[in-house]
Amino acid sequence: MSTARTWAVALTGVDGHLVEIEADFSAQTPEFSIIGLPDKALGEAVQRVRNACSNSGLDIPRRRLTVNLSPASLPKHGSGFDMGIAIATAAAGGLLPARAIRGTVHIGELGLDGRVRPVAGVLPAVYAAARAGFERVIVPHANAAEAALVPGIEVRAVASLAEVAALHGADVEVPDVEAVELAASDDPERHSLNLADVIGQEEAVDALIIAAAGGHHMMLSGPPGSGKTMLARRLPGILPLLLDDEALEVAAIRSLVGEPVTRLDPVVPFVAPHHSASMAALVGGGTRVAKPGAIVRAHRGVLFLDETPEFQRAALDALRQPLESGRIEVHRAGFTASYPARFQLVLAMNPCPCGNYGVRGAECACPPMSIRRYASKLSGPLRDRIDIDLQVARVAAARATSGERSNVTSESARERVVAARGAASERLRGTPWRVNGEVPGERLRLGALRLPATVRAPLDRALERGTVTLRAYDRVLRLAWTIADLAGAVSPGIDELGRALFLKKGLLA
Repeated sequence: MSTARTWAVALTGVDGHLVEIEADFSAQTPEFSIIGLPDKALGEAVQRVRNACSNSGLDIPRRRLTVNLSPASLPKHGSGFDMGIAIATAAAGGLLPARAIRGTVHIGELGLDGRVRPVAGVLPAVYAAARAGFERVIVPHANAAEAALVPGIEVRAVASLAEVAALHGADVEVPDVEAVELAASDDPERHSLNLADVIGQEEAVDALIIAAAGGHHMMLSGPPGSGKTMLARRLPGILPLLLDDEALEVAAIRSLVGEPVTRLDPVVPFVAPHHSASMAALVGGGTRVAKPGAIVRAHRGVLFLDETPEFQRAALDALRQPLESGRIEVHRAGFTASYPARFQLVLAMNPCPCGNYGVRGAECACPPMSIRRYASKLSGPLRDRIDIDLQVARVAAARATSGERSNVTSESARERVVAARGAASERLRGTPWRVNGEVPGERLRLGALRLPATVRAPLDRALERGTVTLRAYDRVLRLAWTIADLAGAVSPGIDELGRALFLKKGLLA
């Protein structure tokens, strides 16, 4: 009997940490224990590993077995350690060469029959292994495609524990088993939505293009049936395609939440949680594991909150810090999980609970206090972080049924957005910012991008009167630069600043 070692990966947020798995047999009362801060799912690996080894022709000696997961101070979660524990146990029992497993990372869950089941987070785990200098990783067959997205490391996909043992030189029969597959998950609708379907909302479409060009947060207000959701769902279609490194970030997050990943999707994500979502579902959290929330899944894409006042106010206010920093930290006892969360926020709300307040020809039955309470769900600081506030009206029936189509398609709008972002990127070369929505206010007010006093005069007067906050002042300037980029202007003038003030007007303090 001896000690054997191999490797697995523990995930904290999207960051992977290499974990050394040590298995040791001793001549004491037979027992199987796992130490090193395992959670409940990992603690249950004892029975899974024992049965899987037995059903794979790897008979574990009836001795005291201790499995240590090092570093011991790092919390370990989930069932992805099963394969590594089983292989280290078999090597410690002399069933396969201990030297053969030392330089390999094992990721996968075991079934009682010895089949290897897929796990979440394989992509960031394999990336962490490659970054740590490992040359080979063994993953479940169902996770082979996403593991192969990481360059510079050999990926071996397996269907059973016996197959893994045979790869390491064990004398076992490899059964012909059917590999466990992931359920297919794709949303073909998001690839087919087009701005040409939007009829009679020219001003709203123009505001949507401005939001896309500058990465600006947006609120759509109007009665039910005015097209708020229709507009929001078409925003991803006019945003530039993701670069390879950005698509890899998005794929890693999808892998982390358990979605199937087979390729790098260049289309930006679109996440629309239901208004009953809790704070943990929106920003991340959980009782034992800091799971990513909707804002993380929307990283590099769009987070759409329909019926915004119906969300919990505390959950909405939790968006304020990620909107500024582009990250979210979820704190739990003993560790902190950090996730990227740079998303574009789109809010949609009705004018009142019944939706008829201020609508021509409709009667609102809501008392004034109810209307004020409904609007107050969005706190002042959150409203201050929104760049565009747009009132959307219902389209006349005659125009809606005329069969006309908009001249603005998603393809033509994306070309304008890409050109405007290119102009902004050229202007911001040498800085950490890529779009106008990310530029700090100090740079716009005091730096090289400061506008002439004659152009700023209306905005300066609004700031002096207290009708705009300093944060709103900065956001108006960002909008003005985006409008200028779309128009091909060198810098904003009075017209661009006036248009920016109009788009921001509903949110001014």
